[in-house]
Amino acid sequence: MNPKPGGVLILLALVLVSSVGVVYAKHQWRKLFIELQTMDKERDNMDIEWGQLQLQQGTLTTQGQVETKAREELGMVNLSADNMVIVKP
Repeated sequence: MNPKPGGVLILLALVLVSSVGVVYAKHQWRKLFIELQTMDKERDNMDIEWGQLQLQQGTLTTQGQVETKAREELGMVNLSADNMVIVKP
């Protein structure tokens, strides 16, 4: 029993289509893996920046810092009893 030339051509075409599909799938996987690595690095950088911002917020919101900024930038002063006015509703 000899194989038919048409059957061999169909099998050859199916093998070629299958191999192109494998190459395409591998290429897509590599592109997605590179994108994943890039996003992981970006996430790590954002985590580092978040930690730095939390530390900065912690130091800037201490009572001494707030009072210093209020005096220097806004010209605020502590009230004395002479300058206080109590308003009743």
